[in-house]
Amino acid sequence: MTDIRETRGFPANPDHAPDGPAAGAPSSDLAMRLHRDLDRIWSTPPGIGRLSAVNHTIVGRRFIVAAFVFFTIGGLLAMLIRAQLATPHGAFVGPELYNQIFTMHGSVMMFLFAIPMFEGVAIYMLPKLLGARDLAFPRLTAYGFWCYVFGGSILVVAMLLGVAPDGGWFMYTPLSSNTYSPGINADVWLLGITFVEISAICAAVEITVTILKMRAPGMTIDRMPLFAWYILVTAGMMLAGFPPLILGSILLEVERAFDLPFFDPARGGDPLLWQHLFWLFGHPEVYIIFLPGAGMVSTILPVMARREIVGYTWIVVSVVAVGFLSFGLWVHHMFTTGIPHLALGFFSAASTLVAIPTGVQIFSWLATLIDGRPQWKLPMLYLFGFFVVFVAGGLTGVMVAVVPFDWQVHDTHFVVAHMHYVLVGGFVFPLLAAAYYWLPHVSGKVARYPLGHAAFWLIFIGFNLTFFIMHLTGLLGMPRRVFSYEPGWGWDLPNLVSSFGGFLMTIGFALFVVDVTLHVRFGRTAPRNPWGASTLEWATATPPAPYNFASLPTVSGRHPLRDAPELPSDLAGGRGYLGFAREGRQETLGIHMTAATPDQVIVLPGPTYLPLFTALATGIVFLGLLFKVYWLVPVGAVLMLAMFMLWTRSTGQRRDGGPLPIGRGASAPVHSEAAGAPSWWAMVFTLVADGVLFSSLAFGALFLWVSAPAWPPPQVLDSGWWVPALTVAGLAVAAVAGLRAVAVNGSSGASRSAGRDFWLLLAAAGHAFALAWLVVLALGTPDPTRHAYGAATVALLAYAGFHAALGCVFALFGLWRSRTGHVSAARSLDLRIGSLWHGYTAVTGAAGLLLVAVLAWLVTP
Repeated sequence: MTDIRETRGFPANPDHAPDGPAAGAPSSDLAMRLHRDLDRIWSTPPGIGRLSAVNHTIVGRRFIVAAFVFFTIGGLLAMLIRAQLATPHGAFVGPELYNQIFTMHGSVMMFLFAIPMFEGVAIYMLPKLLGARDLAFPRLTAYGFWCYVFGGSILVVAMLLGVAPDGGWFMYTPLSSNTYSPGINADVWLLGITFVEISAICAAVEITVTILKMRAPGMTIDRMPLFAWYILVTAGMMLAGFPPLILGSILLEVERAFDLPFFDPARGGDPLLWQHLFWLFGHPEVYIIFLPGAGMVSTILPVMARREIVGYTWIVVSVVAVGFLSFGLWVHHMFTTGIPHLALGFFSAASTLVAIPTGVQIFSWLATLIDGRPQWKLPMLYLFGFFVVFVAGGLTGVMVAVVPFDWQVHDTHFVVAHMHYVLVGGFVFPLLAAAYYWLPHVSGKVARYPLGHAAFWLIFIGFNLTFFIMHLTGLLGMPRRVFSYEPGWGWDLPNLVSSFGGFLMTIGFALFVVDVTLHVRFGRTAPRNPWGASTLEWATATPPAPYNFASLPTVSGRHPLRDAPELPSDLAGGRGYLGFAREGRQETLGIHMTAATPDQVIVLPGPTYLPLFTALATGIVFLGLLFKVYWLVPVGAVLMLAMFMLWTRSTGQRRDGGPLPIGRGASAPVHSEAAGAPSWWAMVFTLVADGVLFSSLAFGALFLWVSAPAWPPPQVLDSGWWVPALTVAGLAVAAVAGLRAVAVNGSSGASRSAGRDFWLLLAAAGHAFALAWLVVLALGTPDPTRHAYGAATVALLAYAGFHAALGCVFALFGLWRSRTGHVSAARSLDLRIGSLWHGYTAVTGAAGLLLVAVLAWLVTP
């Protein structure tokens, strides 16, 4: 039987046991008791109780497994495509089914495999790399997972029923409009993908807050592992990149369901608006997929090279630069849509420019290898594949960034080849390297059979046979997304070779699955740190305990395990921060963002079914919309709101705790009494994403006015000035009242509670007042189905109204928390979060109303 000291990383040899209490640390027996106590507090119940799991290790593994299942589905669809195209006049499937297959292949790979897979790796690894016990919001992680699985299942079930999306993974309008896609197929994509994107936004907020607030003490931002830097930039890109797609999906679904013509040129809409919104997401998406892969390379490669990474600072600067530049490239997907020449020049230059920071990273990796002593172990073999494939994809990327060349190969197989070289080279090969690198950590075992090498060569050769040859078929003029072709055009042999390569690659992936299965089932017990790495994840036990560390580390450099080889035993022995179990609570540390000094004790929630039930309620909303059972939508929304309210039952305190001891002679307040609590920052980043969505909506309204045909509209909103003025006044009162509630709550007067409650009630009243006038404005808007002007105006008013309605909820929630003793002068977190919402609603509401007024003025003859 395995000794618990071994399973939890505590030294089994008594000679290596930590010093006794006289040295300031628990004795061996005390340390053992500490592990048992932490195990009891952090463990997830067995059996059906596993559905209540919120622990990042479990949820991260689930993300990875689910993403791999979707990857398998997407791969099988790819094989159907290759079987169809292997010979001219392929009769394997008909055109209707082929449309569904290639649409689902792209959608599954982009939305259900690549992003969720990186999320899963990040969710599993980040707390361990940062020296924390969990992520900032475990229940949000679990909720995101269920939304991902349910949303993805909608697409897969639709495919099995023969009603899968069939308009391409980009869903261009007008092809995806009711006129040309009258069935449910397009709705499945729009609602299923939006359901999944909830998961992505949740993960982005979760990851950003965790990296900024939950690193180990002493881990300043210039000491962060490079993987954390890559993931931080990626999460920021998701916050800014996904809202345009979510907005586009909402607008298109509204057009399909309620006939509001955002994309109908006959009624003042414009199909190009969809392309702008889609590619505002779509091009950063490429880097959102690539950067986590590059982060894995930057983590694994120095270990394999047995040398510190060359150019840490330059890599960080390059990653940040890629993040910014990626938002200036989206139009290079639209070079053939007839945009002005000046714009063509700008976006072509920007597309070429992004090669510079990418090149900096590649040369840093090469310098590390040249100056190191590389070990040609299995992870390094997959990194070799990454270098070959990704660099080739990058070079063809520079080619398609040049406008004349892009015009020649646009929508041909050349672009298909380029895209796969970038995405498979930039993400899949690093992912496979990471799988072999971290498998000993996940499973606690090392491989017994060398099948991974054979799998690599099958995947590498098969991939290049499949896609390298596609450059040629593309240059020969073969368009993408065709289900058949004529013989004798020079495409026969290249397609046959591509299909052969595709099946060879599939065999390679199947062998990888077999190898991993054998590894987990029959592998030999792994040592704690089999690669000799210096990052903190190898300071945990392997496989890790649910609490990761029995006590939390202090970091003094970029290589904690190299700087302090005894650190794992010290942490396992309880000689770090929080080396004790307190009141059965799940505790970890929060730090100052830049100084990296402990500033709060973060109390995390335990296992609960609420994320699952909340996701089910969210699913009711989406299914109601999908099947046009609209009475179900408010039912699901109310249920969802009620579930979120139930989340708060176990948060907060009814009495002030003051500073608590955290070990090593230090103390810190619990997070609800701290100034920069994680949930406050989560609201900040949520509002950042929300602001991007509002900006995209404003951009869409102005774009239609500038570019769409059939303008000006036949009729405009004529509300006068006083209705918008009253609306803005209501929002302003709510914002000021929210601020006053926080200020009064922090005062010491006898009437503090009454004053605070009064301001909270006034905030709710201000929102309700504004909401009423917004309804009046919406009712006075010209018929939104007649022209895109009316549709855009209603969309802006609906945005403001939705936020005002939620503002009421926030204000009344703050009042309820105050009346139930959860708020005091020291515990004002609920009020401060609400105040952020009130202020944001006032600013965007005023801006939206100003835009409505300006738009009416601009289009009035």
